[in-house]
Amino acid sequence: MTMLPAPMQQRRALLGARYLRGSGIEIGALDCAMPVPESARVRYVDRVSVAELRRYYPELQDHVLVEPDVIDNGETLESIADDSLDFIIANHMLEHCENPLGTLRVHLRRLRRGGILFYSIPDKRQCFDEERPLTPFAHLLADEADGGAQSRWPHYLEWATHVNKLADPDAAAHNARENMRSAYSIHFHVWDPDSFRQFLAAAASHLDHAYALEHFETSGSEIISVLKKR
Repeated sequence: MTMLPAPMQQRRALLGARYLRGSGIEIGALDCAMPVPESARVRYVDRVSVAELRRYYPELQDHVLVEPDVIDNGETLESIADDSLDFIIANHMLEHCENPLGTLRVHLRRLRRGGILFYSIPDKRQCFDEERPLTPFAHLLADEADGGAQSRWPHYLEWATHVNKLADPDAAAHNARENMRSAYSIHFHVWDPDSFRQFLAAAASHLDHAYALEHFETSGSEIISVLKKR
């Protein structure tokens, strides 16, 4: 049982069969591990065990969750050696990163030359982020400079206001403080297809063209990109 609709699962599987080979990892698979072809060997990475994930995501109590092979922070991957992977799958992960550019740098370093980054993110127009403003690239440059520290509070307050729908300023501030205190993993950044494509182009330039955009599409309520390390 998974919350991802079957057509979206099937589209991921088709793209996986096209682009994934060798040895790689999937970060944060939860209840929806991406199907990979027989030519791909995948290990699963998450920040905590399944038992802890169930405490963190009570809405997934009736779902079968993937037991991580590696316990690690998917943004830093400190236990993964540089130039050691043929692919990294990170579905609905990048929007949770306080520093997406820093995460992208780390992921690229962990890939061998020609390695693949398979990223999908939610289309903000078709989820609870609908009322939130798009994330400009200048904001992401600032987050790269300080790891997202200065924008952390505004993000949590925006989440309380636009996602949790707390119109009262005091209630919104209280909710934001509680979520920030517990380091609740909100969507720190939001994109639609056009803005995400622009982000990928700007990030490639910012990172000295370390990757090429091999594939880009919308699939149901998500945006899929496939990046190839140069």
